[in-house]
Amino acid sequence: MNDQDVQREAIEPLSRPLTKCRMCKSEDLALYLDLGHTPPADQFRTKEELVLPEVSYPLQVVLCQSCGLSQLNHIVDPRVLYQHDYPYESSTTKTGKIHWDEFAQKVVRRLALPKNSLVVDIGSNVGTLLESFRAEDMRVVGIDPAQNIVDKANAAGVTTYCDFYCMAVAEKVADAHDHASVIVGTNVFAHIDDLEHVMECNARLLGPEGVFIFESPYFQNLVDHLEYDTIYHEHLSYLSLAPVAKFVLRFGFEVFAVEESDIHGGSFRVYIGRQGNHAIDASVTEMLQREEERKLHDLEGLTVFAKRVADNREQLITLIEGLRKEGKKIVGVSAPAKGMTLLNYCGLTTRELAFLTERSTLKIGRFSPGGYIPILPDDALVNEGADYALLLAWNFAPEIIKNTRAFQEKGGKYIIPVPVPKIV
Repeated sequence: MNDQDVQREAIEPLSRPLTKCRMCKSEDLALYLDLGHTPPADQFRTKEELVLPEVSYPLQVVLCQSCGLSQLNHIVDPRVLYQHDYPYESSTTKTGKIHWDEFAQKVVRRLALPKNSLVVDIGSNVGTLLESFRAEDMRVVGIDPAQNIVDKANAAGVTTYCDFYCMAVAEKVADAHDHASVIVGTNVFAHIDDLEHVMECNARLLGPEGVFIFESPYFQNLVDHLEYDTIYHEHLSYLSLAPVAKFVLRFGFEVFAVEESDIHGGSFRVYIGRQGNHAIDASVTEMLQREEERKLHDLEGLTVFAKRVADNREQLITLIEGLRKEGKKIVGVSAPAKGMTLLNYCGLTTRELAFLTERSTLKIGRFSPGGYIPILPDDALVNEGADYALLLAWNFAPEIIKNTRAFQEKGGKYIIPVPVPKIV
């Protein structure tokens, strides 16, 4: 066992229960969804690490009955989640790259940003979004806690600080690069426990007219389309507009615009500026009204959602067991973090799935957390043979199906797990 393994074992047990809402601090938290105990969804193990003990943590969602925020009731130390060979790269899919280009172009146009304005990305990963902003003639700086990922970003010429977003790094960036015109956080605002500190850091790093923009999966889509597999320990909050709009007011900010997109099963992009600096777009009022009409923050409705989740598990298990009894070989295609929630909640292991396939070199050759299913390159779908492939990254289904056309040509079929398991 090397020093890194020893360090990993030393920090893995670090976790704590949630006692107060992370936005409004209310203690009126109601449990409505229990996905059991699971290991962190991005801890893909090497063959040598399979002998190490694996720690699982509660994966349960509660509703704050004061402000309406849905959130995990158990917090895993971020060092456990992000600082051991973090395996996600934002540049993996063409669909994602197109989305980041559109993101940068739309922000620059909407805010009429002058050339050489500073854009800072928190949780910047390998710098894919920042490269899109740089193509729009912006200066760019990234902040990310995963050293292996930061090394890739800096090697690609995207200046990136290896750290969690905190006041010290905010001041360091401001001193070295000036105040930011825009701070972006894509799929990261929902990952942070201390959101108050995020807003304090934003107030320090942003210029007087600066704007904070976060993009995150939208909770309404999670509920409507049964995207429960997007619940895992990295995703601490399940964001909707009403609780966010109330929360940012405490720091002298306000939401002034919202945009929606299809990425990651349906996301929303929230524009936040200092109070009085921007006209409030009609999109804000419309979304707040829609959330109220749909009773998105109603415990009774969320309890019905939880029942639908349990039904989905039974339907998927029944489908897979039926195919196995017919002698069919089943595998998984793609190995996203969301897929690990689904596999572990449904109890799917090497008994049901012979292997998973991936394009990401950071995951190939490793084993899935919990079920220890081996991860092979995508060409194993044909080379190793399979009858059915459970498509875990369903949010990129068209691209993945196109990339694995040879599997279909040999008679292979896909299983889409949500919202209702189906064969395509």
